[in-house]
Amino acid sequence: KRAIGTKWVYRNKNDERGIVVRNKARLVAMRYRQEEGIDYDEVFTHVARIEAIMIFLDFASFMGFIVYQMDVKSAFLYGTIDEEVYVTQPPGFVDPKYHKKVYKFMKALYGLHQAPRA
Repeated sequence: KRAIGTKWVYRNKNDERGIVVRNKARLVAMRYRQEEGIDYDEVFTHVARIEAIMIFLDFASFMGFIVYQMDVKSAFLYGTIDEEVYVTQPPGFVDPKYHKKVYKFMKALYGLHQAPRA
């Protein structure tokens, strides 16, 4: 297997006046370097079908339940991945002693084909 590259994605968080209040950065995998059949087997996303959502909402309404909606923004980062995924050292964090070394991922990362399944 080949090591997949990584890159940093930067974003500024602005307040309602457009003034930068926080700088954010996240490490993402370069998905385009992954090859199907070599680096991953299948792509899967956890998405409910509209029919299932409608049945759930109908039942909740019939029973008088209160329905809440939520989203886990960092859900990709909590799942463990089954396949072996190796990535190069992130820019800015390359160990000068071992600059040819790669990392083996234990958890999912944004940009990996395996992330939605984790």
